[in-house]
Amino acid sequence: MSAYLLVRAEVEENSREGFDIWYQNEHLPSALKEFKDSIGAWRAWSDVEDGIHLAFYEFEDLESAHKLLNSELMKEFIKEFDRHWLGKVIRTRDVFEVKQSLKK
Repeated sequence: MSAYLLVRAEVEENSREGFDIWYQNEHLPSALKEFKDSIGAWRAWSDVEDGIHLAFYEFEDLESAHKLLNSELMKEFIKEFDRHWLGKVIRTRDVFEVKQSLKK
């Protein structure tokens, strides 16, 4: 089943508008283009926790997601992210594999 790289960001209130515009217009499109093994990407703001932004990058399998997570390309994306948001955004990354999916 599919695997995902999840990036969870805690964005300061006064940075939210700029972060949203940057992620929409620059970061997510660039990531989708450059993450060659990814098959999709989307992002969202939490409706429960203020300032929580989630970005999901979909892969065919865990191996592809981990390959990206540990790559030089990811290090470059982290540097670019930090260039814009260091000290304004705290983030974590996780990789997970879908084990079950039900639809009605």
